[in-house]
This record gives sequence, C-alpha cells and structure tokens, in this order.
Amino acid sequence: MTGTDRGGAGGARGPLLLGVRHHGPGSARAVRAALEAARPGVVLIEGPPEADALIPLADDKDMRPPVALLAHAVDEPGRSAFWPLAEFSPEWVALRWALEHDVPARFIDLPAAHSLAWRSEEDTEGEDAERAGEEPQVGPGDPSGASAPEVRADPLAALAGAAGHDDPERWWEDVVEHRGHGGGDGAALAPFTALEEAMGALRETEEGGGHEGRDLVREAYMRLQVRAAQRDFAGGVAVVCGAWHVPALRRKVTATADRALLKGLPRTKVDLTWVPWTYRRLSRAGGYGAGIESPGWYAHLFGAVDRPVERWLTKVAGLLRDEGRTVSSAHVIEAVRLARTLAVLRGRPLAGLAETTDAVRAVMCDGSDVPLALVRDRLVVGDVLGEVPAGAPAVPLQRDLARVQRRLRLKPEARRRELELDLRKDTDAGRSRLLHRLRLLGVGWGEPAASRGSTGTFRETWRLRWEPELSVRVAEAGVWGTTVLAAATARAEADAVTARDLAEVTALAERCLLAGLPDALTPVMRILADRAALDTDVGHLARALPALVRSLRYGDVRGTDTGALAEVAAGLAERVFVGLPAACAALDADAADEMRGHVDAVHGAVGLLGDTSAPGHAGPRSRWQEVLRTLSARDIVPGVVRGRAVRLLLDDGGLAADEAARFMGLALSRGTPPADAAAWIEGFVGGGSGGGLLLLHDERLLALVDAWLTGVAGDAFTEVLPLLRRTFAAYEPGVRRSLGELVRRGPEAPGRVSTAGLGIPGFAAGLDTERADAVLPVVRLLLGLEGNAPAPTGVDGNDLVGVDA
Repeated sequence: MTGTDRGGAGGARGPLLLGVRHHGPGSARAVRAALEAARPGVVLIEGPPEADALIPLADDKDMRPPVALLAHAVDEPGRSAFWPLAEFSPEWVALRWALEHDVPARFIDLPAAHSLAWRSEEDTEGEDAERAGEEPQVGPGDPSGASAPEVRADPLAALAGAAGHDDPERWWEDVVEHRGHGGGDGAALAPFTALEEAMGALRETEEGGGHEGRDLVREAYMRLQVRAAQRDFAGGVAVVCGAWHVPALRRKVTATADRALLKGLPRTKVDLTWVPWTYRRLSRAGGYGAGIESPGWYAHLFGAVDRPVERWLTKVAGLLRDEGRTVSSAHVIEAVRLARTLAVLRGRPLAGLAETTDAVRAVMCDGSDVPLALVRDRLVVGDVLGEVPAGAPAVPLQRDLARVQRRLRLKPEARRRELELDLRKDTDAGRSRLLHRLRLLGVGWGEPAASRGSTGTFRETWRLRWEPELSVRVAEAGVWGTTVLAAATARAEADAVTARDLAEVTALAERCLLAGLPDALTPVMRILADRAALDTDVGHLARALPALVRSLRYGDVRGTDTGALAEVAAGLAERVFVGLPAACAALDADAADEMRGHVDAVHGAVGLLGDTSAPGHAGPRSRWQEVLRTLSARDIVPGVVRGRAVRLLLDDGGLAADEAARFMGLALSRGTPPADAAAWIEGFVGGGSGGGLLLLHDERLLALVDAWLTGVAGDAFTEVLPLLRRTFAAYEPGVRRSLGELVRRGPEAPGRVSTAGLGIPGFAAGLDTERADAVLPVVRLLLGLEGNAPAPTGVDGNDLVGVDA
C-alpha cells in the first residue's frame, strides 16, 4: 500500500479512511460498525467546513431527516448548493455517532465559499452538492456521489461490469446493501478495504483524465484538513467520504503542493443552514439524481431490525388495503415465498427490490402495473419530508413564513394535496392571502385549481406540495423584505413599474387584491390609470378589462375598498365601447378571429360589471348592447365578429329570435360570398358557445343553415368546408348525432325542419308535463326548499323560473 498506512484509533499512524456510497444503507451500517470498533478521537466528514457550527443542531430533538445543508451566496441567493442527508446516509450516521459519543466532528470538503464562486464558470463537474432547480451532474449509483467523464461518471457501473453484472444497482445491493451487520473488527472494515482497492485500480485507469481539475483541488483541501486533525486531536482520525476520493487521500503529497493547488481560488460570501429535504428529491425520478432510485426501500433496509422482506411486503399489503384492494395475510405469505424463490433462481443472497416488486405484481396486483405504480410512488420512493429545528439559521423572511404557517395551521408537506378554502372564514382567507403572496414572490408552494364545488368567488381550491428548492426561492425573495407581507408588497410595486403592457398591470392589480396588498394596490392603480390613458390599442384595452372586473368581485368577497378600481374599470370599458367598432373594420381572417376573442372577453367582463349608472346615463350593459348592435349591422365588420355579436345579443335578450333569424338570413343570402357566410356561422354557433344546442332547439335557424349549405356551389363548398368542419367539430358527440338525425329527416314544409316524432330525446310536438313534474322534487332539494312532494300536474317550465330560493 502506498502513502500513509491504513489505521484505526489509538496509536495508529494513519487515518481510518471509510469510503462510502452516499445514501447507501449498507455503507451506513458499515460506517457505524467501523466507528464502534475503532473509537476515533475525531470524525471528519465530506461536506462544506462552514457548516461546522451547524453540527450541534443534528442532535436537536426537532431535527428529523431527510434534511440538507443549504449554502447560498449572500449577494445572490439563487446561486446555491445542497448537501442532502437521509437517516441511512453514511455521513449522517457518522455525524450522529460523533454527537452521541461526544467526539468532535468536522466537515473537510472544499469550502462552499469557493465551490459556489466556481458555479459561475462553465466547468461545474465534480461537485457532490446538488444545485437547486437544476439537475446536477451526478452519476446514478456512483459510490462517491460525484461525476466525471467515462469511468469517473459512474465507477459503480465499471465495478459491476468487471464482476460480470449489467445492473450496477443490483450488484451494489448484493455486495454491500444486503450484507448483515457482521461481527468483529475485521468484518467491520472489510468492505472499506475491498472498495478502496477497487477504486484505486479504477483511478489508475483514469490518471491524467476525468478526475483532474476540480477533484484535485477538493482532494488537496481534504488532505490538508486530515493533516490538521492528526495534529490537533489525539486518539486517531476517521474520515468518511466518497469512495472515489479514498485513494487520493491515501496518496503521499506534500502540504506545499496541496497549498499551491488552492492558491488563487475564487470565493464569495456564503450563508449556510439546515433545510428540510424529501425522499422524492433523493431519487433520480425526482430530478435530483443523488444515486438511488428507491430511497423508501433503502430507509426500510436500514431501519428493519430483522426479516426485511416480510416487513416490506406487509407494508405494501397495508397500503393496497388502504386503497381499497383485497389483500390478505395469505397474499403476503405467498409473495414472500415467491420473492425468495426468485432470489434463489437469480443467484442473489437476499430478495431485493426487483424480486419483491415482481412478487407484488404477480400476487397482490393480479399482474397489473397500475396499483404497482402506487406502491412505487408511496413506498419505494416515498413522500417523507424532513424537519429542522426552529433554532436553525434562516433569513428573516423564512422565519416570518414559518410563523405565519404555524398561525394559519398550514404545514408544508411533501405529498401533493388539495386544499379547499372558504374565504368567508378568517383562517381560510388568511391561507388564501399567504398562498397568493408567495406566488407573487415566485415561491410556488401552491397552484390554484378548479373548484369541484361552488364556483362562487368565496371559494378557492389549491394544490399544495412543498419542494426543497422552495427554501432557495424564499431566500431569493428575502431581498424584497423581512416579512411575507412587506416582500410581496415591494415585489408587486416593482413588477408594476416593469410591466410590458396594460394587461400585465391589470393582472397584477388582480393579484394584489387576491393577496390582500392594499399598500401595493395604490401605486399599481396609479400606473394602471396612466397606462390606460396612453394606450390607444383596443385589443390591449379589451385584454385588460376582464382581469380588472374580476378584481372588483374579489374585492367584494374580501372586503377590500375597490372604489378606485371601479372608476378605472368604468373608464376602460367606455373606451372599449367607443373604439371597438372602428377597430373591427377591414380585418383579415386571423385578426378577425382574435377580435372575436376580445369581444367574448369584454362581454363576460360587462356581465360581471353590472349596469349601475348615474341618472340619465346608460349603464355598461346597455352601452355594450348598443356596441353589439352596431357590430352586427356593419358590412365592413368581418363575418365571424358580426355573427358573434348577433349571438351575444340573442343570449342576453337584447335581440328577439325573429330578428336573429333575419340577420342570419341576410348573412346567408346568395349575394354573400360563401367564405364570409361560413365565417358568420362560425361566429354565431361556433367557439364552444352552445351553438349546437341552439340549432337543435330553434328549427328556423337550423333550416336557414341547411338551406344555405345545400345551395353552396361545388367549388365554393370545398373552400368553406374546413371552416365548417372546425365549427361543428367543437360540438358534443350527442349534439352532432341529433343534428344529423334532424337533417336526415329533412323539412316537413319548405324552409322548416320539424323535430316532432323523430324519437330524439328532448324533442316532441308538445310539452311532456309528466316528465317535467318528475324533476321538481330534485329541484326543490337543490334549492333547499321545504317539502319534496311533486308539484301539481300541469306546472310548466316557466313556473320554475320564479321559484324563490
């Protein structure tokens, strides 16, 4: 053996080098056994030395792995790195052993001040820490947890290949993870001896190649720290590091040469703390390839005192039973037998994850991969979220967020869940404001979702999931303020100044109301009024109006003073009413389709705006109907916009059915080009507006469309067919089928299609009072009326309109 002699504690000349695979339960057990046998005077661990002051927190009763050391640049919090640790990580086991035995522990990797400064350079290979928000260059199954080209990228795969195995994960499980606890000092050190020799051979093949550069600098720093520990501590030195680094630490290199490698390194000011981590982020499937696919399985292997296969399959059975599947103890017994048999057939010392998974699929899942996916998600990977003590260092914004979370009883969880909020309740309203404020700050803890219950403004639905990198987002947002309220207010004001167009400012005003930021709303509204006064583009104004009107509704339910908002919304609406007819003239097909979307948006906004007005002045709804009448009658307005205007007037009662039929007759007359007529039809009955049902229930309109379509010339029909197909393809299959039946039956009289006697549900010659009476008890129940007795026979549909809920 070259270099310093291998040694343990008490009089040994060299350090005890324990090369491990990061996040390996077999390595963790071996480290604990080796430390118990050697009893060193100090434990050195691969990690940033700035975190030495955080080591005592690992002994806090509120510290629960998985956790991670987070380092971030003070002047740029987004430049950060994580060092994740699970309960089965060898580094965590070494840390806990040192604290339990009152043995000093130190981190000896290259300081984060240098490694984070290095992040700005192109060469980012060789770092064991994981970058927030970006998949790191970590080879799956790499015993050292780092990466480099070729063999350095995955030394475990190289070792497995040399042993004749094509699966490095399974080979590592067989030779390390499935080992017993062993007995005696020699058994405790045996795996480290064998692994060091193997890594030494691999590194010889890579001399002058992949492990140079950053690795050489890191290893030089680690050698200096080992020398310093040998001078400062009696009783021997134990080093726990990635197995790839052990040969380099054993190599004889002068301190002068090591210091020369460290000269001139870039550095930056950093802060470090503990943050919660998740099993999902330890898995490659979660996007942070830390070297393991199955953290939940590894946690089970590490924690199971005996009979790991039986205990694992019992967990699986419990999960499947909770999900409603029929799984008995007989299934568990049979699955254990099958897993053991598969292990024997495959030449494995113990049934591993592959064998237990195959057994679960065959015995408990009836060969289906659907329930098996649930087992993988909940157990093999898992949704465990660690915890850190309140005394851990944190930016002021993080502390305020934790305080608000406790007050609102809104605990971060790794598992995705839905949260229903009733904004009429103080606690739920506070939760809503917090989630909206965090979204303004770029902390995406929750995402709004469609509510499955009421669609009123007093109810919200959120999908929540806390991801570890959100801790970095909170640190980044700390530049805006020391509390969530102050930071969100400052961020909203800054975003209003930098907004690119009017729609962005109105959307920001809406978010300010949702987040409960009255101090930000005033400057945002001032900027909004200035932008609206200067913007002459009707399209911009039309896009901005809906968000502004929605904000008025949100303000009502949240008790916010929206007087200034209402004034701006009314002025914006009036400018749209004045400018829209001219803006709709002489548009090409694409611009006309876009303008139809603007008309729909404004129509929805006006419906929410109400029709309040000063005496002697028309309200917004009345003014809007005047605009729609103007659009519907102007030939220079594209057909798709004219058709939509007629349809909106008809739906709102501003146009009688006879008048709508007259407009359609004019649009589909022989003098109208077929393409223009097809565009009018798309505007009137297309766009997912329920036009298919309108044609089903109004025979005159369907007859007009049918007569026009049958009269289109052959060459023109080919031209309008794509537009018509797009219009009718948006209808529900049942609507299309009923329309086809009506058209196939044909008109009973010229120009008229009759729906009577076709046998189509919902169509008859007269009103079926018996069928109408049958639904009245359900209607009463939905409306909360007393008594469910059917109404007297003969009640028609108009009587239901007047029911007072």
